[in-house]
Amino acid sequence: MNSFVQGDPLLCIGCRTCAIACVVAHEGKRVFEIDPDGYDFHPRLSMVKTWLVSVPVQCKHCENPACLAVCRSEAISQVEGKVLVDQAKCIGCKSCVEACPFGAVRMVALGFATNPDGSPRAVAHKCDLCHGLPGGPACQRVCPTEALRLVEREDLDAIVKNKRQATLVAAASPELRDRPNAF
Repeated sequence: MNSFVQGDPLLCIGCRTCAIACVVAHEGKRVFEIDPDGYDFHPRLSMVKTWLVSVPVQCKHCENPACLAVCRSEAISQVEGKVLVDQAKCIGCKSCVEACPFGAVRMVALGFATNPDGSPRAVAHKCDLCHGLPGGPACQRVCPTEALRLVEREDLDAIVKNKRQATLVAAASPELRDRPNAF
């Protein structure tokens, strides 16, 4: 099981601090050192925001990623439990965008390459869990409401165990439900 960042829509206030932290972390500079006209603002997450709920959507770093399976140029790989995109290899076919069940892959024009007609070449862009950057995912570290958390295998194992135990207790006879150490 790969790690991923999970957002809690009950805690998220839609401030987009996570998006800013993502861009700054990948720019390698402090926010006030970045020339606003010298880069394109492309966070590696998408903010879903409605009247009732807001939460960032990010790559879930699947164990068997559909995006990797359909990538013709071998631009998508798994490294240390992270699903990464090598944008220099990406041919912009958009197959990964269509294959991702979470809508976590987007196409962006990053300006480092152009098409034969001179237009910016679009490449796949997604969360990389701040691979290679110290401190883990920047979005999680800066969230003012702690709505984001890094989910790891141990977390999921505990959730599964608790759900299974709750199911067993609910299915048990009334006599067993009243005894705390019945299982």
